[in-house]
Amino acid sequence: MEEWVGIQWHRFITRAADGRDNPGAVRLEAVQRSIGLMFRAGGGAQAVRLAPANTTRVHNQRSLLQRIAGSATHAYLGQWQPDVLSLPPAISVFSDAQQNRALYLWLAALAAQTQASSDWLTSQMQATQAALQTFPGLTKNYHALRQAQLAQRPALARLKGRAAQAEHAVQCALRGEALPKDRPRDLHQADVAPVWLWLTQPPLAAEAARNIKDQDGQHNNAHNLSANDRRRRAAQAIKDERNEAPFIMMFRAESFMSWTEFTKVNRADDDDDDGNQLNAANNMDELAIAPDGQSSASRVKFDLDLPSAAHDDLPLGPGLKYPEWDYKRQALVPEHCSVQIYTARDAEPATPPVALRTTARRMRRRLEALRADPGRVRGQTEGDDIDLDAWIRYQADQGPRSSTPPVFQRRVRTERSLATVLLADLSLSTDAHVNDTTRVIEVIRDALYVFGEALHACGDPFAMLGFSSVRRTKVRINHLKNFDEPWDKACIARIHAIRPGYYTRMGAAIRHATAQLSQRGEHQRLLLILTDGKPNDLDVYEGRYGLEDTRQAVREARQAGLTPFCVTIDADAHDYLPHLFGSQGYALVHRPQDLVRRLAGAYAGLTR
Repeated sequence: MEEWVGIQWHRFITRAADGRDNPGAVRLEAVQRSIGLMFRAGGGAQAVRLAPANTTRVHNQRSLLQRIAGSATHAYLGQWQPDVLSLPPAISVFSDAQQNRALYLWLAALAAQTQASSDWLTSQMQATQAALQTFPGLTKNYHALRQAQLAQRPALARLKGRAAQAEHAVQCALRGEALPKDRPRDLHQADVAPVWLWLTQPPLAAEAARNIKDQDGQHNNAHNLSANDRRRRAAQAIKDERNEAPFIMMFRAESFMSWTEFTKVNRADDDDDDGNQLNAANNMDELAIAPDGQSSASRVKFDLDLPSAAHDDLPLGPGLKYPEWDYKRQALVPEHCSVQIYTARDAEPATPPVALRTTARRMRRRLEALRADPGRVRGQTEGDDIDLDAWIRYQADQGPRSSTPPVFQRRVRTERSLATVLLADLSLSTDAHVNDTTRVIEVIRDALYVFGEALHACGDPFAMLGFSSVRRTKVRINHLKNFDEPWDKACIARIHAIRPGYYTRMGAAIRHATAQLSQRGEHQRLLLILTDGKPNDLDVYEGRYGLEDTRQAVREARQAGLTPFCVTIDADAHDYLPHLFGSQGYALVHRPQDLVRRLAGAYAGLTR
């Protein structure tokens, strides 16, 4: 009964102290795409990801009810870090939803101009001036936000001592006035009421401690809860003093038990998992991070066993050497990866089921109809329709105007000149099930067969490759079909023989496919990449290193005149594929069983 009364009292006093919900609140999910566009347009780094921020302790002037309830001590504030932009999950600072949305966009513009600095006040003033110069169209909205923010600031007459000096400096900075000489030199966000128009920065020491992992590559967390938790938290570097006195045993003498006191029961200890780790982390203002004394070489990693030569696939020719991009040095490391091509040793003849053959015939008819359609010739002086891209370029051109501008397009019969390479991810993750009866590898196998049947009927030259890897010295390319091979039972048998491999060193595989496709003389060359996850491998090829190398390989493919496009079934692909392939360079298949249809649809859209 007492516990129930306490819960009801907490709910009542908390609601009374916090007031009613603001109907003008705006959620981060509703403006996430706009925030990304604003941040990139302002020059923000492509590798920076957007994440919801965690609560931060603030110096608020609290009412009596808030003091009784113990609320209003923390707030969601925007935080800038070199690789992460953390913004509040929701903003309800103002009653007007348009102003709350404008505040999100302003923080994105501000983050694009923010630099690491130990002087929070000066850095935010400089970032504000740079953001207004980069986006002059935001000046009106910024002035409105500033006036609304100043109206919410605490009155200086109600503050004393350091708090009054800090608040005076913040208000001067917001108005763009000169900073007072008596301002605190070590002023931080926690010293004043929340400044919603500015971003906080973590301590430089914590930033250095956090970068320890970045230098060795990122590592997976042991607990599954971390996979679904993307909240960004503050950290502070501390020294691990547990082993300072190794010869002293810390214990309580009364904890020793005699034989008669021993009872065999399951007693909890400090290392037990009680499922409250995330709640505990959210309630902490800062997470303490201490080096564990281990180097990268001392970490144990379990390797996947490679099969013996007698049971492995047959290697075709000598291995090939390809470079790899090191983003830390901003340079290609020459001949860094060894690529070996394999073909199935015992590929038995396979007969696809009737339902799959029916799907293949349907896709074949669809692509055949696409091939029969007349093509569009753009940039013409006369035609059937407006060429919107040419019209925009013509209107933006400041040169002399022509009486017959080339802003039309017309449909004509043209000779099709197209070559395609389909690169399939055969990593170990494809062994996972998409439902009770089907695995990812089986969905990929069906997609390769249907795609091969459809392209064979169209007459367009194509090649098929699979890939997986075990470190940079063993990047495996599965030969399924070359350009000079006919589509026959041998190719279908090799596709039927594919099985889950190892890891996903995608950059080396893309470079090999690029080298093969670059030798073709067709006018349009399409590189389709089929995957179920992000790049990763056992060594440093994990996290940002793998992403940056893949992005560089995609850039090299485009520079070679190819059109790379990724089709994925990874539900989290929106977090990293726009960075690799661009916002229009990939397609996400929400249901793996729809992979065949979406793959053919992507191909049809790219070859129009």
